[in-house]
Amino acid sequence: MAIGIAGYFIYTAIPALDSTHAWLLRTVEVVQPVLIFLMLFITFCKVKMRELRWSRWHAYALLMQISLFVLCTLLAHQCSMFNCQSSMVNGQWSILAQCAMLCFICPTATAAAVVTAKLGGNVGSLTTYTIFINIVAALLIPLVLPILNSQSLILNAQCSILLRLFPLLIGPLLLALLLRWMWPRLTAKIASVAGMAFYIWAVSLTLAIAMSVKALVHSRASAALLIGIAVVSAVACAVQFAFGHYVGKAHGDKVSATQSCGQKNTVFAIWLGYTFLNPLTALAGGFYSIWHNVYNSWQLKKRTQQINRE
Repeated sequence: MAIGIAGYFIYTAIPALDSTHAWLLRTVEVVQPVLIFLMLFITFCKVKMRELRWSRWHAYALLMQISLFVLCTLLAHQCSMFNCQSSMVNGQWSILAQCAMLCFICPTATAAAVVTAKLGGNVGSLTTYTIFINIVAALLIPLVLPILNSQSLILNAQCSILLRLFPLLIGPLLLALLLRWMWPRLTAKIASVAGMAFYIWAVSLTLAIAMSVKALVHSRASAALLIGIAVVSAVACAVQFAFGHYVGKAHGDKVSATQSCGQKNTVFAIWLGYTFLNPLTALAGGFYSIWHNVYNSWQLKKRTQQINRE
């Protein structure tokens, strides 16, 4: 995140690179979804179908994410409808509601399996949920997002978003399954370097944070709105971690459920925000990345202390 922030300011401070700004922006818009695709593909190559087990908590977690996403979408729509009647106030509330939307529908992070394993959770259970939430996101987002754009034909908007999201989220799973069936040895080799997904994630996060900084620098957002975005993302993070903890504990899978609900693919959230919504909403993904990583760091420290005591 620090590299993304510093890199943006260093790049824009060099006058000789001014002519490359438009080209670089188009390049990032192409490269970012490719990196997300690769992260998911490498992760799914490591998945063995016999390890996937459906649990009741999966249904509860999916219902929670879907319900809160739809609720926040309707709230954002209502705020935007009344925007012209009360100046910027409702416009800012609409942005905050959109930020909450992104935080709630964002799929589970590809790096969540690593954290879950270190915390002693069930990686197979988490991977199962990751697959399901990606499918739900790919189908639900194109249906819901056009509601916020009353100036466009909903069907055309749905088709446009679906064509960009479905291959990105479902394509990696289908490709991994096809590769496992046709070339199992190649799949095994890819699975053996599954740690590469972490480094791809690091590059993606750097680019995503740089895009968030760009949105922040070129915006006229007030300090109150920025604080509001930080607070909304923090509340969404706390709600989802708490829900995962509660429902997972009730079904004997506390760690996996907690990480599945709370640890998010924030790179995807940032990309979704600056691609389809108000660019300022991309900041929610950046803030969320801070909150969930802080919480996971605390969990890992607590787990290490527990192991040392034992």
